[in-house]
Amino acid sequence: MPDASTARGAAPAASGAGATPVKPRRDWRIAVASGKGGTGKTTVAVNLALSSRGPVQLLDCDVEAPNARLFLSLTDVRRNAVTIPIPEVDQTRCTACGQCGEICAYNAIVAMGAPPIVFPRLCHGCGGCMRICPRHAIREVPREIGAVAVAGNGHLRFVEGELTIGEAMAPPVIRAVWSELAPGTPAIIDAPPGTTCPTIEAVRGSDVVALVTEPTPFGLHDLELAVAMVRALGLPHGVIVNRMGIGDDRIQRYCEREGVAVLAEIADDRSIAEAYARGIPLVTAQPQYAARFHELRARLEELAAQGTQHAQGGAGGDGCDAQEVS
Repeated sequence: MPDASTARGAAPAASGAGATPVKPRRDWRIAVASGKGGTGKTTVAVNLALSSRGPVQLLDCDVEAPNARLFLSLTDVRRNAVTIPIPEVDQTRCTACGQCGEICAYNAIVAMGAPPIVFPRLCHGCGGCMRICPRHAIREVPREIGAVAVAGNGHLRFVEGELTIGEAMAPPVIRAVWSELAPGTPAIIDAPPGTTCPTIEAVRGSDVVALVTEPTPFGLHDLELAVAMVRALGLPHGVIVNRMGIGDDRIQRYCEREGVAVLAEIADDRSIAEAYARGIPLVTAQPQYAARFHELRARLEELAAQGTQHAQGGAGGDGCDAQEVS
């Protein structure tokens, strides 16, 4: 992993006569995402948090397969159920008018000349059927779909969401994880892999996104999708290349062409993989990485600040948005 000062594609500092100074912040929200699974996203997220020199939060939003806790020694674990409201029909009031089924975009409630049938796993909990029912025959009842755990580890506050096996809707659990975010403290968000609804739900509240990839054809293909996603969301972003040495320079060439900063590179090192397999964080197994991850976090916060300045109209056309970094 190179120092922040020598990373390829380093973003220029904000400048220009019309630049508006950005107030210093101590609560940047850094999302760590990837276009595909298995790139080292959780490794980066956990070590960014553990290398912090002050209070920090780590949010594991990969709710279908949360695993950040495997690398942490946690205490004072508090666990809360996550529920969504689903309809319950009062058969004595229902006239089988069918309006509830007509409004449901997901066919979670169906009425065909008879009292409606509810399909709980299809319901998104919007409440439309209850509100449209002319006979007030529908009420909402909670259905558990997962859980959120909150725990501590010294200066680290950890929040994890876990979707119940067999459930299909991750976004409500991800929103429940975000609801535990403590204001005023920086946060690292371990997002689900890919570019689907759960990933978007996890990253869209962040200030900057670190996209972790690997120098392979699949890595490049899915990185392109991930870059398109964060650009559509208007989020500053940079790339971390993991397992350098197993492929070629296709990621660097793509990033140079697209104006995306390559923030760091992590070597394909067997000792790193061995520590990971034993549940030992990289900054513990190889302490020299602590300073490098600290520098990486500073680099990401710099990107976030530049993105904020661009949004405030103070960039002065100097390429401070992460999409324009070269």
